[in-house]
Amino acid sequence: MATYVTSDLHGLSLPRFLALLEKANFSDADTLYVLGDVIDREGDGGVAVLEWLSLQENAVLLLGNHEEVLLACEFAFDEITEEGADALTGEMLETLMTYSREGGDVTLRALRRLARRDPALVRGLFDYLRDAPLYETVQAGGREFFLCHAGLGNFDARKRPDDYSVDELLWARPTLFDRYFDDVITVFGHTPTALLDPKSAGRVLFTDTWIDVDVGVASGFPAVLLCLDDLSVITE
Repeated sequence: MATYVTSDLHGLSLPRFLALLEKANFSDADTLYVLGDVIDREGDGGVAVLEWLSLQENAVLLLGNHEEVLLACEFAFDEITEEGADALTGEMLETLMTYSREGGDVTLRALRRLARRDPALVRGLFDYLRDAPLYETVQAGGREFFLCHAGLGNFDARKRPDDYSVDELLWARPTLFDRYFDDVITVFGHTPTALLDPKSAGRVLFTDTWIDVDVGVASGFPAVLLCLDDLSVITE
């Protein structure tokens, strides 16, 4: 039984994703954690991978900032009535336009196509995202790991996980010199490793207190899986 982590797939196609899992010999006995940002930017916007994850009992999607913004745009899939149109605010429409400009356009198009064929499935995907956790704690290979999307903004070792705000878990931008827990390894994505250390472009970045697994798939680098049991990396 192995435990794997990946993050920031940003529209990776389902065949490529499944091929990566096959390369790792991923099985029903293993567990996969995806640390958010499955969607947006490329291909079908990650909708096929999102649907696949929603059906797996041994895969957990943590909420990412891109999923958070998609949830804020759910109104775009509501039936349009005169009363509903009157309820739309300028802020809601600006959120939708900004999301579309910043990579969500492919996701919105894919979801609209899916909604024409199976509206219940789209509603189910939004329910799945609403239920996605912000963090998980995992033990593997004799170590304890704290998993979240973006690291820990305003880190304080005295704070409990629930003390961190959604923004601190989904939008944090750590630096290479930040330290987290001494006895727990924090694993996150959100910030491409190349932005923290140019020599780590396209590769998982390890420090003594945290690991960044956003290798820059959206920039063309191959997707990876990190095995928490032995900290090995499987690359497409």
